[in-house]
Amino acid sequence: MQVVLLQDVKSLGKKGEVVTVKDGYAKNMLLPQRLGVEATAKNLNDLKLQKANADRKAAELLAEARELAAKLEAAPVKLSVKMGSGGKAFGSVSTKEIAEGIKAELGLDIDKKKISTDGAIKDAGEYTVNVKLHPDVTAKVKVLVAAL
Repeated sequence: MQVVLLQDVKSLGKKGEVVTVKDGYAKNMLLPQRLGVEATAKNLNDLKLQKANADRKAAELLAEARELAAKLEAAPVKLSVKMGSGGKAFGSVSTKEIAEGIKAELGLDIDKKKISTDGAIKDAGEYTVNVKLHPDVTAKVKVLVAAL
């Protein structure tokens, strides 16, 4: 019997796959526990439509991420930090401060967990930080750190 899986089933397959199983396994295990449905023409068509819808949404998210990356890379973010007499900052510039600077200057909400630096930012100057917007899209944002 062919079954369309509605959930991941260990040692059988992932959600959305069409698998061939014995009739007893399908009738006694998969169908009653709603782990799968029989692979009829209607169910296969529904599966095809769901995959097409998921692909369309994924393409839209990728396009939005690329657009957002272009906005982030276009303008540098300026941050003012308290500096000591030797030109060193008290502490370091955190990803939270960078996210707040992006929101203040560009008006874009970026989660601080998506921002990564190559090291601690403790001196005044220009730095490049990576912002992971999508698994396929990473924006490089210039951060200008100046003394307060």
